[in-house]
Amino acid sequence: MAAPTERLFVALDPPAGARAALAAFRDRADPSVWRPVADEALHVTLVFLGHRPEGESARIADVVRACAGPAPDLAIGPALLLPPRRARVLCAEVVDGSGALAALHARLVAALAEAGLHEPERRRFRPHATVARLRAGARSPRKAGIEDPEPVAFAGEAVTLYRSRLSRAGARYEPLERVAVG
Repeated sequence: MAAPTERLFVALDPPAGARAALAAFRDRADPSVWRPVADEALHVTLVFLGHRPEGESARIADVVRACAGPAPDLAIGPALLLPPRRARVLCAEVVDGSGALAALHARLVAALAEAGLHEPERRRFRPHATVARLRAGARSPRKAGIEDPEPVAFAGEAVTLYRSRLSRAGARYEPLERVAVG
């Protein structure tokens, strides 16, 4: 029998004002096409770890505490459909004016890889906040016709290690370690 695993990721939590702007953007999306992400689940993924052996979360939390740092000079950018062909998620791009978010991502990836807790992805880091997922049976829309979110400036509030529990109702995120950086 396979060892138990847990689905984990590290994310930047936006402050209330940015979260409200993301929720307003989400709420304008066509509900017949998009299934909304809950307000409390709005975040910017820094590192998706996937299924990790149960018990590794304590070691990952140590890395998060060691690497967490401020992420100032961010802003909600234009609407983004991912993946670009046959989109399955509606997102808002996150503009990283100072490069601090990319540096935070790079620190986390390097430290997690060095600890043997993550295999870095080949694709480049593209900061975004997912606000809705394509409904089952819905046709993937084109970006034309999707109004951009309000371009709210913000700084990250916290770096959090989350456990993701999947269900038919959607993913539920449980914070395991939260490091304030705002």
